[in-house]
Amino acid sequence: MKQNLIRYSTNIVLGLMLIGFGFGVSSTYNQYRGTELSRLPQIEGINLVNSQANADSSSRGSSLALLNVGKPSAGVSEMAIGNPSTTNPARSTNELKLYPAIEKGMRTPFDLWRYYGRGPSSFTSPVLPMRFEQWLEFHRKQKPKLMSDVWKYMESRFEFSGEAIPGQTMSGGRKPIMQGPVAVVPNGISTFEALTELTPEEIRKRDLFPYKPLAHPLQSNAHMLFPEVWLAAHPEHRRIDVDLDIPNEYLPEFPPPLFLTTHKELGDVTNGLEITIDNYYEIFDGLLTPEQMEGLKELLRPSPTTWFNHTSHRVTESPSKGVACMDCHVNGHTNGAIELAPDSRPNLARLRVDTPTMRGNYNLMQLSSKRSIRSMDHFSEVEEYFDGDPGMQQAIGPRAVKREVTNRMADFNAIIDFPPAPKLDALNRLIPSLATESELRGEALFHGKAKCAQCHNGPAFVDDYMHDLKVERFYVGRPEGPIKTFALRGIKDSPPYLHDGRCPTLHDTVEFFNLVLELKLTKQEKEDLVAFMLVL
Repeated sequence: MKQNLIRYSTNIVLGLMLIGFGFGVSSTYNQYRGTELSRLPQIEGINLVNSQANADSSSRGSSLALLNVGKPSAGVSEMAIGNPSTTNPARSTNELKLYPAIEKGMRTPFDLWRYYGRGPSSFTSPVLPMRFEQWLEFHRKQKPKLMSDVWKYMESRFEFSGEAIPGQTMSGGRKPIMQGPVAVVPNGISTFEALTELTPEEIRKRDLFPYKPLAHPLQSNAHMLFPEVWLAAHPEHRRIDVDLDIPNEYLPEFPPPLFLTTHKELGDVTNGLEITIDNYYEIFDGLLTPEQMEGLKELLRPSPTTWFNHTSHRVTESPSKGVACMDCHVNGHTNGAIELAPDSRPNLARLRVDTPTMRGNYNLMQLSSKRSIRSMDHFSEVEEYFDGDPGMQQAIGPRAVKREVTNRMADFNAIIDFPPAPKLDALNRLIPSLATESELRGEALFHGKAKCAQCHNGPAFVDDYMHDLKVERFYVGRPEGPIKTFALRGIKDSPPYLHDGRCPTLHDTVEFFNLVLELKLTKQEKEDLVAFMLVL
């Protein structure tokens, strides 16, 4: 009798504790949602030089506890933390801030380049901070305001006019190529040409650099974020928490054509269709070897991922089968989906990355933006479906793909070709009789004054090295370090540009490098460079 009473009392206490915990989590989220803190944590008075900085976080809640990491490394400003604005980066020009400890689902700053530090752990958990029905309701309420602020922020940085370059389309012939530049010229500066007259130090001091990094619009959850054209065909991937922040006009055509090195005579072997697990056999039977067919099937087979899966740890309303390689690399190219590079922690430090094309991978030796992955079979094997966290595999389920299967995935990848470039000869130089005067001038600039060929050379227009452009010379921000050079063959089909899409058009890319490399190109020279890249 006494033992039963003790057991009964213990169960009551445990039950009350669980109820209290759930109420505390819910209360914290309700207190956070819709406040200034939900837009950007505002933490003042902490000196980064002092590794034992003692912030009184009790008045702001445990979700904003600071992670003290000691003195910043060389190049990081040793200044006090300020109070910047998400929509007005110019308010803070001389300081970096420690990452706030933000829970899953909570809004994150759009200017994450201003932050540095380490997380509480390298490991994450497959457990949500609340029950799934609360998680769903929380995002239903947060998402509309979040996306409204996302678009206001993007409109403060870019003028997405939707204006196309006359007569220019992507390789499928269906989608126009956008005119640029669309980055907003900073206040007080009349033109990009005027901006290039300033030194990097002046641009940094006055906070005038127009091509600062882009973060994931909800980096606390992050993960794959698909464009609207994909979601119209695949509504199972629509997220409850956030949408992509790039307009469709500035993304690759959908579905893109697929060109094979083994059947160049056929052109687009898909005839304008999206390759799926349901139609791949009909499209490719008689064109591929059995081994290549097996590899293609695996590239199309969905697998559970960190946030797209069958468990309650997900960002879709209904459970899903997961995501396949070709859900982002659609038809062996890209649909413009974004992710976070898996090679760093905390989540807030990871770089936003666009989905790169798989075209021409047979000629590449660098297959990851930050990691030195040197073969397609290796890349197929280690593709980070679980954000580099094996602990998530144990909870959600591993991909369980054998080495022989990843080799076959790479075998199909190895025959995906670049699109045709009829104005280039066998050594990738312009055929004068087919080229315009502007294209010929652009080629001369590419190999000369503009310095493009120093990194973009050879049959794929890429040197297979990683380079550190040291862009932080132009703005106060965390150094991003070396990032691989991307191939320029077929580049007109792969907007937006740079690893994180901060350059929506080819014109923006030229403006970016004109600034960063201090090239002093004229307006006509920039147009000629774009004209040349359109024929690659």
